[in-house]
Amino acid sequence: MGIEMRKNSIKNTRINGEVQRELSRLICREIKDPRINPMTSVVTVEVAPDLKHAKVYISVLGDAQSQKSTLEGLKSAASYMRGQLAKSVNLRNTPELTFILDQSIEHGVNISRLIHEVNKDLDNGAETEGDADFRTDKEDAGKEDGEETADAQNSEGTADKDEY
Repeated sequence: MGIEMRKNSIKNTRINGEVQRELSRLICREIKDPRINPMTSVVTVEVAPDLKHAKVYISVLGDAQSQKSTLEGLKSAASYMRGQLAKSVNLRNTPELTFILDQSIEHGVNISRLIHEVNKDLDNGAETEGDADFRTDKEDAGKEDGEETADAQNSEGTADKDEY
């Protein structure tokens, strides 16, 4: 009967970080498989509490074919990486590695690009409309000030009524 480690414990978090660092080092420096894209990064690692399995989330900067071939290259090198992990990280069990393609970084880049395009379109639209927007804003601001003073007078009047 061994000590069971909880999934979000400090020890598990530390193990996840250590395995992630070591796998990142192995992928960048030691694995020479031409299928693996040089712009591959380990986003996160989730080691199971029993230390027998690890989900390795990777991000590959490139097209779908490059991502697919990188995933194949990593799967074929998984046993080598597991052996190197056993030598460098002192764990009771060395986890079996499962590589999962993480699209979150690519998704974030696409969202940033879309936001940039919208902002650029808004800036271009503001430059072409020019002074007409400025006058309208001033006129609206004048009306709002007048409405606010009327509201303020009404609220003062009701406050006087409540006091009596």
